[in-house]
Formats: sequence, C-alpha cells, structure tokens
Amino acid sequence: MHRGSSYDADDPMPMVIIDERDVQREEAPPHGKIGMSTAYRMSELAPRREMEFTKRTLHVGAAVGQHVLDHDEVYYVLSGTGRVFSDGENAILRPGMAAYLYEGADVGIEQTGSEPLTIIISYPLDHRR
Repeated sequence: MHRGSSYDADDPMPMVIIDERDVQREEAPPHGKIGMSTAYRMSELAPRREMEFTKRTLHVGAAVGQHVLDHDEVYYVLSGTGRVFSDGENAILRPGMAAYLYEGADVGIEQTGSEPLTIIISYPLDHRR
C-alpha cells in the first residue's frame, strides 16, 4: 500500500494504491464455507473507507452461500462462469456481466464449469451510510 503524506481528519483523503498481492489470502468463501477461494480485499487497507471492493476467485466447486443482503451489492465477472441466485431466481454470469443485487434479497453465487470463477464484489459499508 502506498499513501500520500499525513493528513488531518477533516481534510480530504489522499488516494491509496493497493497491490492485490498485499491483500491476497486463501480461505473458504463466506456464507457457508462451500469449497475454497482466493480473496483479495482491495479496500481493506483504505482508511476511512465507505465501501467494500473485493476480488474473489471461487475455485472449482466453490460458492458464496445464500444470504440476505442488508445493502445493495454488485457481483461483476472477470473470468470463468457462475450461477447467481436472488430470491428463487438464478442466472448464468460470464465475463463482462454483472448482477446488481438489492437490499433484502436472499442471494448467492456458485462457480460453474471447468475453470475458477473470478468476480469483483462491491457494496457500501452500512456503518458509513
């Protein structure tokens, strides 16, 4: 992570540059621990952040289990294929496709096919809204 010079709490924040290698870790996916994934929590090193921005690679057979959202959330596919679920509906996602999921929906996503599914997950942090 690289930051600008020191700052006062009332001043605008300087930009933060984060290298995914600095935040990479192997872990079971959230909401059910179905299979394994590689998580890159890109925003976790940003002070006073107001959003989550995570790259996650779901290994073959892995899934983010179904859970009810307490905020809007976006899943954007970088590579691989997956099946996204929302309130009983499901759809296949491929690279370049995004699912915009709404607060209150029961959602999840699973890797499908023979290659891992890499997605960006982004949402506002509730404590900042």
